[in-house]
Amino acid sequence: MTEALPHDNAPPPNKDGHQLAALDLGSNSFHLLITQEIQGRVQVVDKHKEMVRLAEGLTNKGQLNDEVSRRALQCLHRLAQRLRSIDPDNLRVVGTNTLRQLEHGNSFLAEAEGILGHPIEIISGREEARLIYLGVCHGLGDNRARQLVIDIGGGSTELIIGQNFTPIALESLHMGCVSMMRKHFQPSADLAKAFPRAINDALIELEPVTQTYLDRGWEHVIGASGTINSVASVQAAMGLGTEITADTLQRIRQTILDHQGTRALPGLSVQRSDVFAAGLCILTALFQTFNIQTMEAAQSALREGVIYDLLGRQRHADIRDQTVKNLSQRFTVDQQQAKRVKRTALDFFDQVTDLGHKSATAQRQLLGWAADLHEIGMDISHNAYHKHGSYLLSHMDMPGFSRSEQAQLAILVGMHRRKIASTTTNWMTTLGVLLRLSAVIHRHRSVAEMPVMSVAINPDETLSVVNLSIDPAYLLEHPLTHLDLENEIQMLQGINVTLQIGRLPE
Repeated sequence: MTEALPHDNAPPPNKDGHQLAALDLGSNSFHLLITQEIQGRVQVVDKHKEMVRLAEGLTNKGQLNDEVSRRALQCLHRLAQRLRSIDPDNLRVVGTNTLRQLEHGNSFLAEAEGILGHPIEIISGREEARLIYLGVCHGLGDNRARQLVIDIGGGSTELIIGQNFTPIALESLHMGCVSMMRKHFQPSADLAKAFPRAINDALIELEPVTQTYLDRGWEHVIGASGTINSVASVQAAMGLGTEITADTLQRIRQTILDHQGTRALPGLSVQRSDVFAAGLCILTALFQTFNIQTMEAAQSALREGVIYDLLGRQRHADIRDQTVKNLSQRFTVDQQQAKRVKRTALDFFDQVTDLGHKSATAQRQLLGWAADLHEIGMDISHNAYHKHGSYLLSHMDMPGFSRSEQAQLAILVGMHRRKIASTTTNWMTTLGVLLRLSAVIHRHRSVAEMPVMSVAINPDETLSVVNLSIDPAYLLEHPLTHLDLENEIQMLQGINVTLQIGRLPE
C-alpha cells in the first residue's frame, strides 16, 4: 500500500507526515492498519490482526454471548494501547455485519467505545462494499478495465462491479465464512455432505443478484480479504500457482476430503483452519454462479479503503458531500431555498458554538447537510414532508455515511418543523432548534436581503433558553414571519426550551 493520492487539487501534504489509522471490527477478525502520509503518498507503518470471530457469539436475539464478548473486549484493550498516539481526527473505527445485527442499545458497543475512547461507526453492507472497492482500487493501481471485486468476510460477502475508482454496482449478501461454518462445519460434521449443502446455501443466497451482475459484465475478477488470500496461499504451497480457478478450488476441496479436514493443508494458518472450508464453499458457489474463469487475489480491502476515505475527507473530497448533492438533485430539492436556510443555520451555529472544540466541525457539517436536505420529503408530498424526509434518510443507502450519522441526519430533518420530538443529546437538540429557526425565518422563500440577526443560548449544560434578536422593523414588515416565530415559542415549550424574541442591541 504505497499509493499517490487521487486528488490533483489537494493542498500540499504535511512534509513531516502524519499517522492515520483504521480499525476494522469484522465478523471474523479485528484488523488495525496504521499508515503514514509522506509527500502525498500513503505508507504502511503497522498492521495488527486478531481472529476474534465475533459472529460466532451472535445469538438469535441480537446479543453477543459472554465468551465472545469478553474475547473481543480483551482484544480491544490491546489495540487501544497502540491507538493512544493517534490523533482522534486521524482515526476511524468501523463495524460490519455482526455489529450491524446487534440489538439496539446492546451494551457491547458502549463498552467497546469506552475502551477505545473513540466512537465506532456501524456501516451498512453497501457502504462496506464501497470502502472495500476503494481499498482494492488503490492497492492495484490500474483500474481502467471493468472489474468484479469479491470480498468474503466472516458474516457477509460483498460484490462490487466498478471501473476506475467508481463503483457501478454494490451488493452485500448475508453469508460469510463464520456463519457458514456455524451452520455446516461443526467438528462432528460429515464433510462429504457438508460441502454440497454449504455450496447450495451460497447458490441460493446469490440467486437474487445473479442476473443483474451478469448483465453488467466485467473484464476481470479480483478477490479480497482473508478467505480469498488464504486460498491463494494454499494454492501456492500446493504448487498450483496463485491465480485462483475453479479447478484449483476443486483440488483444494478434494484434499480436505481426503484428509478429513483442513489441518493438512499447506500454507494455511492455524487461526483460519476452522473457517476455511466454509469460505471455500462460498467461493466455489461464486465461481459457479458468475462463471468465473480466473481470480486475482488483492492484498488491500476494507481497512485500506477506510484510510483513503479518511484522507478524502481531510482533502475536502468527502464522498458524503457528493451523496447529499446527488440526493438533493434526485429529489428535486429547491436549491436556492436550501442555500438560504443553510447560510442562516450555519451563521447561528457559529454564534453559539465554540468552534475550537473538536466536535464542532462534525456538528456544523451535520447541520449543513440537514439544511441541504430539509425539504427532501416534498418530492413525495407537501403534507408532513418533514416526516417523509426523515423516513427517506433513515432507510436509503447513503455512501460515506455511517448508520449513526444517517440516523442523526434523519432526526434533524424530521424535527425541523411542526411538533418537535426530544432528542437524547443536548447538542442534537441545539442543532434542531437552529435549523427550525432558520427554516421559519426563510419560510417566505424571498430572495430579498435578510436583516442582521443574532442568537444566544444559555451557557449551562441543558438547553433551556434561546434568545433570537432581530430588527423589529423587519418583523413589522413581515407579519407572517413574526406570527411563525410566535408559534415557534409554543412549539419549543414542548421540549422545555424557552424561545425569547428580542430586538438587536443598539
